[in-house]
Amino acid sequence: MGRLTDKTALVTGASRGIGRGIARRLARDGALVAVHYATGETEAKETAELIGAEGGQAFTVCADLADPEQVTELFAALERELRERTGSAALDILVNNAAYDGRPTLPEAVTVAELDKYLAVNARAPFLVAQQALAVLAEGGRIVNISSGITRSAQPDMIAYAMSKGVIEQLTLHLARHVADRGITVNSVAPGLTDNGKPQFSNPAVVARLAELSAFKRVGRVEDIADVVAFVASDEARWITGSYIDASGGTLLG
Repeated sequence: MGRLTDKTALVTGASRGIGRGIARRLARDGALVAVHYATGETEAKETAELIGAEGGQAFTVCADLADPEQVTELFAALERELRERTGSAALDILVNNAAYDGRPTLPEAVTVAELDKYLAVNARAPFLVAQQALAVLAEGGRIVNISSGITRSAQPDMIAYAMSKGVIEQLTLHLARHVADRGITVNSVAPGLTDNGKPQFSNPAVVARLAELSAFKRVGRVEDIADVVAFVASDEARWITGSYIDASGGTLLG
């Protein structure tokens, strides 16, 4: 029996990277996981297949979270899938992980269209997903919002991304107070520089330079973040809510 046996979970942006790692870890702990994706259908199915190969249970759901109507459609599909598998539409764990990280752009060069995309995916969508989830979250449920260590340090060419991720902190804080009477906890987990499979992490020189920013002198692994999320999603974290959990490997320690 895993600590999440008989629990259901939705992980947004779970087709690859940190989201895939979180989905796999929650499934290993016993949860039935809905693997959300926007465009990476093949990768999402691969995530579900990996979970199945590890003895877990998962299914995929698709939605472009930048489109509010598709957020509604996501939860309609989620309800159908959960009822078919469990006989109930109840959701125990929501992990708001999906994000748009764009490319480094100095403040003077950020366009309105680019800023709108950051805000639509990284700020508005997590709110709308959490809003929809409130109707189906079980008593004692968990909401875990994936933030970023960049909200605690200054990097001007990442200003649009950092602004959009900063919204996560307010979502976490105010929502935690709102749902506390239902025993639901809401927390944010902030990764630092984490090898999420992007091309730069296959360059040893780049990895060595990034590793120097961590107190542990290494780049984070997907498992480092997934393990923290799994703890926050468990009953052991029942007394933690409204918190910002730095999972950056001491990147901000100087």
